[in-house]
Amino acid sequence: MKVYVVRHGQSTSNLAGISCGWTDVDLTPQGEQDALKAKDILNGIAFDKVYSSDLLRARRTAAIALPDATPELTPLLREINVGNMAGTVLSTIPLERRIRLRREGYHEFGGETHDEFQSRARDFLSQLETLDCENVAVFTHAGLLISMLEAILAAPIIHQNVRCANCAVGIFEYTGAQWKLYGWINP
Repeated sequence: MKVYVVRHGQSTSNLAGISCGWTDVDLTPQGEQDALKAKDILNGIAFDKVYSSDLLRARRTAAIALPDATPELTPLLREINVGNMAGTVLSTIPLERRIRLRREGYHEFGGETHDEFQSRARDFLSQLETLDCENVAVFTHAGLLISMLEAILAAPIIHQNVRCANCAVGIFEYTGAQWKLYGWINP
């Protein structure tokens, strides 16, 4: 089974450089164009199942990229909960602190720990393992996409070291015995 995991298009928070987490924000006009690029990447693939984060930016990306699909919505695919850091301008946080927060999580702000977030990514991958499908599309967020990559590679990843553009597509393959990274596309 191949799983095409798509990060959402540019959101209003991305454009403003604001930490968003579970805040429900929409796509910008550029985000809609990003979703059309994802549509081009996914064109011609017959998807047996389509999933999406229940947050608006991911749902809208799915609707543009796969207009004939009806995604199954799940909170498992949400971005990490940053708690009361939501709305913080990222450039006001020193890079070292941002890296530490990504590594440890946002528990001190009422959000998720890194382990809780990783557990959600692994739970979703485990659900996928039960499917009898050839191709699955997943619409989610940068943090969750990179956390899935981290779970599949079984290695810690510094998020700043992975280029995950808006509407990046991580392609993972499940052989019935193990997960593999199949491809990574930054449009």
